[in-house]
Amino acid sequence: MTVTIAPETEVQTVITTYEMTPGTCSDVIEALSDAFQSVIRHQPGFIGAAIHVNDARTRIAVYSQWRKREDFLAVLRGQDMRERNKAISALCSRFEPVLYEVAATI
Repeated sequence: MTVTIAPETEVQTVITTYEMTPGTCSDVIEALSDAFQSVIRHQPGFIGAAIHVNDARTRIAVYSQWRKREDFLAVLRGQDMRERNKAISALCSRFEPVLYEVAATI
């Protein structure tokens, strides 16, 4: 399912940011990619995601879309993702998922 980014689109957007050293960036990307391929993409309500990394390889932003807030929260509460997030957090100095609504597009 492809979703357009627009205020009238009824989806939940999650932007998760990670801060790390350049030396652990590849490990974080690998762990995130594996989590999305193995677990997250198969969960009810998941629409799609993209992993972004900055040039310095010190920040990663993951943009994901879900049908409902509850779908995203259910994945976070699952045992597999709790263990994966604990391992990913150990590689980062900061890990912050935030839920958003589209306010406007340009």
